[in-house]
Amino acid sequence: MDDPSARWLADRPEVTDPVLLVGLSGWIDASGAAKAAVDAAGVDARASPILEFDDDTYVDYRARRPMMELREGLHSVLHWERIVLSSGTDQTGQDVLVLHGPEPDMAWHRFTGIVGELAVEFGVRHMAHLGAYPFAVPHTRPARLSISSPSQDVLARVPFLRSTIDVPAGAAAALEREMHDRGIPAIGIWAQVPHYIATMPYPSASVALLDGLRESTGLVFDAAELRGEVLTQGRRLDQLVANNPEHQSMLHQLEQLYDAGDDVADIDGGGPSLEYRSGDELAAEVEKFLRDQD
Repeated sequence: MDDPSARWLADRPEVTDPVLLVGLSGWIDASGAAKAAVDAAGVDARASPILEFDDDTYVDYRARRPMMELREGLHSVLHWERIVLSSGTDQTGQDVLVLHGPEPDMAWHRFTGIVGELAVEFGVRHMAHLGAYPFAVPHTRPARLSISSPSQDVLARVPFLRSTIDVPAGAAAALEREMHDRGIPAIGIWAQVPHYIATMPYPSASVALLDGLRESTGLVFDAAELRGEVLTQGRRLDQLVANNPEHQSMLHQLEQLYDAGDDVADIDGGGPSLEYRSGDELAAEVEKFLRDQD
């Protein structure tokens, strides 16, 4: 790899058949579930940065303005968002490369070409990226996963849901095609998030994504803190719903749809209009409830 828009931060690591895990923020990620999953994986992997992409080349500062720390008038720090490639190992010792940071705002062909070259140089055996979208599902059921991949062979290996839809693509989809064209299996794993809590953290979806990553690539991450948060949040939501008969009725409808395997609602989480209106009302109450709990 020889491109001035990417620079090494450390000596090139010696890795064996690594998996490339991609988590680029800025596209479809309801509840921030994918980012939370990738962050947890990076912590478990003890991943350390090895390469950084030039933000002047790939980041639109008007869309992603740097964060300024101002303390009593003193401008102390300016935080810039950058795309970074890190290296680590999962719980079983498997090598993993984590591509994380903001989704590039421009120069996608150049960006995917560089990542593709790096993947070949490192001998990447599989690429996976994570995402999450709002859907008419209940929080009382496990988060369901769907899949995207340019390869029929990859699709056949996992039991995740298959969607049929035309939707604007993210940079991770471009990376799927780049890897596929270079002979590297690539997969996108997507979690469904209850539409009524899609604007707040939902650790159940993050855990489901990590479990799906394990099933599809073999990578193992404990993510103990995330798994502990699943039970805590579940109890809070159950408590809130139990206090309102209308919310109980909505939840019962969503459970029936889920148990019947009805996964053909719009990807934006619209679902039946009555459920969506109830979900909007419940979302406002959930946010207030959790603020009060904090």
